[in-house]
Amino acid sequence: MIKVGLTGGIGSGKSTVSKIFLEYNIPVIDADKISREILINYPQILINIKNEFGQQFFDAQGNLKRRELGNLVFRDKTKKEKLEAITLPYITKEIFNKAQQYNKSGQKICVVDAPTLIENNLHKAMDFNVLVWVDLNLQIKRVINRDLLSEEDVMFRIKSQMPLDEKIKYVDFVIDNRGSIEETKEQVKKVLSRIYEVYEAEVER
Repeated sequence: MIKVGLTGGIGSGKSTVSKIFLEYNIPVIDADKISREILINYPQILINIKNEFGQQFFDAQGNLKRRELGNLVFRDKTKKEKLEAITLPYITKEIFNKAQQYNKSGQKICVVDAPTLIENNLHKAMDFNVLVWVDLNLQIKRVINRDLLSEEDVMFRIKSQMPLDEKIKYVDFVIDNRGSIEETKEQVKKVLSRIYEVYEAEVER
């Protein structure tokens, strides 16, 4: 099975590209979705987060205040690393479990959608890697409009990730997502065509 890593930055439109892959009936493993599911499936994670960061990041029902915790860790690299040390092993485990399930079910290809694919070295386990790219000004504008955050908060989030221009060095394909949805769909189509072409050539060797 071909494993395709899909990454980008906050506001780059990675979720839009992920939906286009789904339109091709390609299964997508969503790391953000998994990061929420593990809090339910592995209760120990919430206990570890509470012990590390405090009760103030939980509501009266015991639910994690994700935005409040995000505001903290995106401003403090050390705290971000501590949170990742708690959650990443579980996220990685679930990503590869799902990939294995798709492989066993006979899928020819699956996409791993992860914003920090490269930062956490998951890209090395992929057959191909795709970056969804936009310029910084558009990235900032989209996040402000979508999440109703201040520009300062948006910049803390963007700076907590590897710059998109740096990520280009680690990927096989770049999708420029500054244009229309039709233009993006055409780029995804070309990327998929090239992936199948390269993969089949390697298989025939």
